[in-house]
Amino acid sequence: MKKIYVCSRLAGDVNNNIEKAKGYARFVAKDCGAIPIAPHIYFTQFLDDTVPEERSFGMMAGLLLLSQCDELWYFGDSVSSGMVREIVAAKEQNIPVRYISASEIERIKNENGGTQNEMEQEIH
Repeated sequence: MKKIYVCSRLAGDVNNNIEKAKGYARFVAKDCGAIPIAPHIYFTQFLDDTVPEERSFGMMAGLLLLSQCDELWYFGDSVSSGMVREIVAAKEQNIPVRYISASEIERIKNENGGTQNEMEQEIH
């Protein structure tokens, strides 16, 4: 089973952005049949992103998790500096990077049958 690194904005409205990230992770798992790796959901449970040392640790640990993923998918209407760092790291490691738009999420959710197989075909 593929491991997909979920890359989305945390900065700004943190609580709302975490909820969005949970939705993206659910999409990866439920609609695409892959394992979502979303460190910004997990690490924010015990690290404070506003404390520079804790943010630095979270970013470093997230990049380590990224190195174990098959692909990075990024979501949302804007790309934060943290997301750029993750995308660049993925490209440097030859990890495929893909933007997943809101319309693509809806299209995949609304299609009948074969969703997981279609996603696999589109990725390769």
